[in-house]
Amino acid sequence: MITFKCKMCGGDLNFEVGASVATCPYCGTMQTLPKLSDSRRANMYERANHYRRLNEYDKALEIYEQILHDDATDAEVYWSLVLCQFGIEYVEDPSSHKRIPTVNRTQLYSILVNEDYKSALKYADGKQKKIYEEEAKTIDGIQKGILLISNQEKPFDVFICYKETDYNGRRTPDSVLATDIYHQLTNEGYNVFFSRITLEDKLGYQYEPFIFAALNSARVMLVIGTKPEYFDAVWVKNEWKRYLALMKNDRSRLLIPCYRDMDPYDLPEEFSTLQSQDMSKIGFAQDILHGINKLLSKQTVEGQDKSKNVGINDGQFLDKMCQLLGTQLSIYDSAIKNKKRIISEIEIEIAHNSGFFKKKNRKADEANVNQLLEEIDIISRKSERIKLFQAFIQRNPNDQRKWIDYALDDSIQPKREEKDAKETSIQMVPLAENKKKKAGCLPYLVVIIVGFLVLIAILAIYEGRLDYLRYTH
Repeated sequence: MITFKCKMCGGDLNFEVGASVATCPYCGTMQTLPKLSDSRRANMYERANHYRRLNEYDKALEIYEQILHDDATDAEVYWSLVLCQFGIEYVEDPSSHKRIPTVNRTQLYSILVNEDYKSALKYADGKQKKIYEEEAKTIDGIQKGILLISNQEKPFDVFICYKETDYNGRRTPDSVLATDIYHQLTNEGYNVFFSRITLEDKLGYQYEPFIFAALNSARVMLVIGTKPEYFDAVWVKNEWKRYLALMKNDRSRLLIPCYRDMDPYDLPEEFSTLQSQDMSKIGFAQDILHGINKLLSKQTVEGQDKSKNVGINDGQFLDKMCQLLGTQLSIYDSAIKNKKRIISEIEIEIAHNSGFFKKKNRKADEANVNQLLEEIDIISRKSERIKLFQAFIQRNPNDQRKWIDYALDDSIQPKREEKDAKETSIQMVPLAENKKKKAGCLPYLVVIIVGFLVLIAILAIYEGRLDYLRYTH
């Protein structure tokens, strides 16, 4: 018998060696089990599951990634990665007393297309697969409801991130400071997300739809803290981590760490490249207001100027376009990462293939690798096109009409063209012109292809001779 902690409630599970599912005697949940080949692996799972139950998703992710590195064929580790990516927390239903999932890290894509979820199904047995599919369907439905509510929310200008209560349930100094900043910003006419006030009329509702909507629409986040542990508090960290992820693909966003009564070197390491503000300094409030006014008013003025020239509100369009492009880049990056992981798994399978079917399996695996590499190349080119699009918009905000046409017209492709020795610009070249230029190079291309095919044939003959010698000797 093996003893393992329930991933829902933390109670002890007892099951036979080799079992893939088990029922918790405490919460009654039928759940999937990992491959527990040794005590070290079991301890890593216990620690990762402990962090996940505490909603410390990033800490849990790091440990799950280590487990995956040791064995890339364990379905449960892939499913655990999915739970962390979507911030799944299991809570007890008061009526049925069953553990039901809640989503704390809403994504713009469905869990059903997540690559880790697909890998979990690939390596799961029949019992595990059934549970994974049922759970994923439930989570997908919850997320659709969150997105439906969040889409109805008005956009925010500023998101104030802070810790409301201390570990004794008392209001923190951070909350008082954040309240003052909230009123100053609202007096300036900004729409500010401040959970103490914004969520006070949302009693009886889950907060995630409103937090998700605010994180995705706010152009500025202020992270308020008076103690290092308050910056690293679970839900505070969950918010600013998610915002930093959005900033990676949207440079128009700004996060400002605001501290008081502490050393700035005690701020989270992720803030080391950001300009922080000391709230104890005279004039702090005026400096913050000036910076936000300058940033947001600049975006508003640029949007108004462009709408006069173009005839549409390009300020709003540019803002929405940057969000959509940033989201698409995140999806592409995730897809490339997961396809590379699958390639690593196939390479492991190739290394372990032996016997009569070795050569046949190897060819099939190599074909799969080649197909994945082609898919990665296609996605990479799409990602590069989006990055070029973003770069041009940021450098040439007055040429949006041209790039709107580009985004809608597949007959136009981006091409880099040198302006001088130091600068480069992006010039749009119709495909028809490209074909004319390439037509003159066709004879040379044919010669290169023929030479390449001859080289492949020689290598194939050489490899076949090596295989013959290997298997005959």
